[in-house]
Amino acid sequence: MSTVALFSDPQTASALLPEFTLIVGIVLMILVPNLGKGTFRVPIPNTNIRIPYLLGGDRFTFTSSPRIPGTISVFTLLFSTSLALWSQMETPISGSNVWCISTAGEAFASCAGMVDPSIFQIDGFSRLLEIVFYGSLMLCAIAMWSRMPATPRFMIHAQVLAGRREDERIQKLLDNRRQVDFHLLLLMVALGMSVVALASDVFVLFIGLELASLSSYVLIAFMKENEEAPEAGMKYFILGSVASAVGLYGISLLYLWNGNLQMADLAASWQAMDAIDPMALTGIAFLMVTIGFKVSAAPFHLATPDAYTGAASPVAGVLATGSKAMGFVVLLRVLVTITMPESGEAFWVPIVGLLAAITMTWGNLGALSSNNPKRMLAYSSVAHAGYLLAAVAALGLNQARAGDHVISELIVAAMLFHLTVLVLFKLGSFLVLSMLESEGRGSKLEDLYGLAKREPLLATALFVFMLALAGVPPLAGFLSKLLLVSGIVDATIHTSMTFDDGILATLQSLHWVVYLGLLVFLNSALSLYYYLRVGWVMFFEEPPTRKRMVYAPFLRITIMLCLVGTLAFGIGPLADHLMGLVNNAAIAFFA
Repeated sequence: MSTVALFSDPQTASALLPEFTLIVGIVLMILVPNLGKGTFRVPIPNTNIRIPYLLGGDRFTFTSSPRIPGTISVFTLLFSTSLALWSQMETPISGSNVWCISTAGEAFASCAGMVDPSIFQIDGFSRLLEIVFYGSLMLCAIAMWSRMPATPRFMIHAQVLAGRREDERIQKLLDNRRQVDFHLLLLMVALGMSVVALASDVFVLFIGLELASLSSYVLIAFMKENEEAPEAGMKYFILGSVASAVGLYGISLLYLWNGNLQMADLAASWQAMDAIDPMALTGIAFLMVTIGFKVSAAPFHLATPDAYTGAASPVAGVLATGSKAMGFVVLLRVLVTITMPESGEAFWVPIVGLLAAITMTWGNLGALSSNNPKRMLAYSSVAHAGYLLAAVAALGLNQARAGDHVISELIVAAMLFHLTVLVLFKLGSFLVLSMLESEGRGSKLEDLYGLAKREPLLATALFVFMLALAGVPPLAGFLSKLLLVSGIVDATIHTSMTFDDGILATLQSLHWVVYLGLLVFLNSALSLYYYLRVGWVMFFEEPPTRKRMVYAPFLRITIMLCLVGTLAFGIGPLADHLMGLVNNAAIAFFA
């Protein structure tokens, strides 16, 4: 790729404006906290002339503030989110408004007729996923403003009272260094997720996936004062590395089979086969191992509960929302874009259907037996992966039943709606637990006892999040699950549901995938027990103390934003507007 063309072509710069904003934010994150009174001596004998170069030395008061890295991170992600959303609001991107970036770094308004291969495709689907990614990371960054000092603040205040101003200055600088590392990793995760959303080449997609994953492994182990964090990060890193190695080997097999890794070329070669080539099938199967780990599908989910438990709660929330959405983007690109047949049922429908049934049931049973709120939410995240896998199985079936993209677009829109609103109530739940973690608690269900008597607003917010996760109307979680089940049912009965032969005969003629919709309903009913258990202990148990929690204003504001979104996107004009965005994204995906 020509780097000069990538940065100098106005069309390319306009098309990739959110991504360039991230790159600018990463550069600022590296430079601004290092600005100081550094000088160098001019090498002239018998002189001591020093010229300032503003890097190193004693940091300026402004640049040494622990708030600076978080401010850069939040505003970078805010601008990137706004730019991605603006491209959907002002000029909605559809099949007739697509930008393709070639390997030469040039942007084209259409992918047809390009001389050089395409590496990025910018459409409504990729832009909506970027909004989900940036939004979850931005909420995490805001929450961590109040969550991550290098040393507890009371120790710093004690040093100040003792007259140890130098200790305060050093501690402030340490806080600044640690914040830089954390927020730089967040921006690297955002950049990797952007590459995944835009990629039209399997290898480029894998590069973005690993860029986001490697940064996530470090973020899991970042809170070193938590004894579980290093172990969780190392375990997740080892299993993730093995899964990535298997996927990379699968990509190499696809390259040997097809000669290139362009998704459009791979799809054309797949359609041209009279019988599935064993090398291509093995490559897809190996790649599915990587995807299964990223979306926490059983049995690839075994490291997920430990990773969520060891990570800081805002980071665990990103893993359960943005990272999961990234995994399902890869899944749709591989299974639907590449391997979906023009007619007939996709070969992977039984496999994905079985994984969906096992994953949602295993996740809910694991959550039922968990006494750790974060571990319970981790297993809940596994169950939600099962719900989405059920929709993917229906997607593979619908191509044979409907013969068009109408129901397929409905299913993809339902998945995107679920992944979008999941950011609000899943991440919001983890943020409430982060308030408890700031007190050194939150690892046991008993830590939630009487929370309503200590913090009525926070307890109400967490209860609403639990109801949304269970799918209780009229919250956003109910609408998202309703759309998923509706898509599954429509895919199975779109053309086959008639009552001419009687109801019993009609039910017997239904495809077995329809029972995945019933299983989603039953598992959602099962999940009500452990979600309502959280509400019970908050409102009806006695608290261990009546003392209010730490103030943490930014963390509280973030929780309230999630609460408002959970209520607003369940019913009303905002829900309708979001439905318009996800429908547009689904149309762009199939276009």
